[in-house]
Amino acid sequence: MRYASLTQRVKHFATASCLLGAAGAAQAQAVADYPIRPVSFTQVKLTDNFWLPRLKTNTDVTIPASFQRCEATNRVKNFEMAAAHTGKFATTFPFDDTDIYKTIEGASYSLSLYPDEHLKEYVDALIKKVAAAQEPDGYLYTARTIDPAHPHSWAGKERWEKERELSHELYNSGHLYEAAVAHYQATGQKNLLNIALKNADLVCSVFGPGRRAVAPGHEIVEMGLVKLYRVTGQAKYLNTAKFFLDQRGQYKGYDLKSEDEWKNGKYWQDDKPVVAQTEAEGHAVRAEYLYSAMADVAALTGDKPLLAAVDTIWKNMVTKKMYVQGGTGAVGSGERFGANYELPNATAYNETCASVADVYWQQRMFQLHGDAKYADIMEKVLYNGLISGVGLDGKSFFYTNAMQIKGGQGSKDTEPARAGWFDCSCCPTNLARLFPSLPGYVYGQHDKDLYVNLFVSSTANLTVNKKPVQLVQQNNYPWDGALKFVVNPAASADFNLLVRVPGWARGEAMPSNLYTFATPAKEPVVIKINGKPTAYTLRNGYAVLPRKWRKGDVVEMTLPMDVRRVVANPNVKDDLGKVALQRGPLMYCAEWTDNQGKASNFVVPPTATFTAAYRPELLNGVTTLTATVPAVQVDAAASTIQTVPQTLTAIPYYAWANRGKGEMTVWFPAKIVDVDLVTRPAEVPSGSK
Repeated sequence: MRYASLTQRVKHFATASCLLGAAGAAQAQAVADYPIRPVSFTQVKLTDNFWLPRLKTNTDVTIPASFQRCEATNRVKNFEMAAAHTGKFATTFPFDDTDIYKTIEGASYSLSLYPDEHLKEYVDALIKKVAAAQEPDGYLYTARTIDPAHPHSWAGKERWEKERELSHELYNSGHLYEAAVAHYQATGQKNLLNIALKNADLVCSVFGPGRRAVAPGHEIVEMGLVKLYRVTGQAKYLNTAKFFLDQRGQYKGYDLKSEDEWKNGKYWQDDKPVVAQTEAEGHAVRAEYLYSAMADVAALTGDKPLLAAVDTIWKNMVTKKMYVQGGTGAVGSGERFGANYELPNATAYNETCASVADVYWQQRMFQLHGDAKYADIMEKVLYNGLISGVGLDGKSFFYTNAMQIKGGQGSKDTEPARAGWFDCSCCPTNLARLFPSLPGYVYGQHDKDLYVNLFVSSTANLTVNKKPVQLVQQNNYPWDGALKFVVNPAASADFNLLVRVPGWARGEAMPSNLYTFATPAKEPVVIKINGKPTAYTLRNGYAVLPRKWRKGDVVEMTLPMDVRRVVANPNVKDDLGKVALQRGPLMYCAEWTDNQGKASNFVVPPTATFTAAYRPELLNGVTTLTATVPAVQVDAAASTIQTVPQTLTAIPYYAWANRGKGEMTVWFPAKIVDVDLVTRPAEVPSGSK
């Protein structure tokens, strides 16, 4: 990131922004913005064997099921009662409104991918109900509007009274804004956008310098306001987003000496100003929405201290607070980040919503810095800790994503099986909105540089260096490391194609020392252009391929797909003496149904040799890993522990819990003495045979 160049433009930006109306949005973005911009999801058409079926399932199953459940659980009824100003709030939480907004957002993206007149009509009818529930001045919060004399207990007697901690009024607004922008971009309609703008105008009139001040208890309004700014060019939306960021650390009612995160403000990321924060802290979803907004505002205003803070927080999370499959938020109490290296397996929380929020954050960090390490993390999350949150049926979900299940039972903070819905159903609806937006995460652009971040078979129609270019990806990723890119400029075009060389293919399990590979990679990454091996320079993790491209030019990149053992930093106590398995971008686990009813009794010594095989009939098609390894057996009657050779079968982590409930584990002891058996006889020394 070029701090100076952005900072120099701040004054000009502030002057220009106040003069802009809706027609000036493009000009405002040109004044100050991310150095790298993403290629819109509308410009990338997927043909991918891995992701396209998931997007189709999301359209055909997840979104309709989400709308149906919003109807069945009275989330829609809340809007109808708010319009009638009669009845009693019919669901559990005041933020239940957002399940409607998030599903509309997902449906909007989906309509762009799969036009569906029936779905469009349903969404339009739902938007009419949302409009009818909105109060004349723009206020929209069914938990109060239904019966203002008896609002939800979390809401307070007056508007915004409990926004810092419980009411989620601004959280609801943020999701409304995000849905409205997605709907407008996908359909060109302004019916939902007008509702959002009316609400945002109210928010901007209530909050700001000399008016009401608060650090929103659950962030996302900041991200939503930035999106409204991008659509309209109206500076008040960006200014209010920044105002909310600046309010953190200002509340005087916390006990900063307390270790209780609710009492000291860390739970809400409110214990100190954002520019003074150095660690990922508190409720993980709130935190990652906050960090996404910090990146947005830093890019759009050139705020150097804000950018430095978000960089520091990112480093802390990736070096000390992330699970090997990309999950974040280790502690169930408060759904929050724990202390540095606090990454327990038995009680791992890993909320699905945190993975969604992390994808948003990593994309923004890439746009700021153009470094492949952010796309590496985004890929890890997408292929592992995020898609594990939804079953292959598209209508069963994990709220939490466990790292191990013993005896078929989870801890109080983990789930051994997916559920169709939850009282707090933020995760299913968050997935519904993320999946169809995936095409927008594949590419990035900056001047003559075209970045390839995700390896997803697709056809993209781009404008590079002011010239039309079609880029076609053809691969069988993540099962196969052979990648092919066909470059089709309308006329010969001079630009740089930057293809991400994944960290895992360069010998980095993570862009930190939190996780490392036990042994070096065996094969190099090979790139060919039109069949000829090509030397390339590596810039921030990207293979830079400068060329005057001609129609039909073919780039091939071969990634090594060895089975790799991953070991954790010694400070992660739960993983001492253990290894995890990785192939390509995928983390693997052992599940009971493939392994004679157990998964927690295997030892994976350094000598174990794994065989990878694609099995199209299993779990909608997966590559499994198999090896003969020691399996520990306890004979309680004879008070003995024995090891027998047994075939260990590992499946991609994302696919577990689709065949019933039983044991699962991600980490395997490398030695028999490190096997943790809850049934180990007390009188038998550890490691006895």
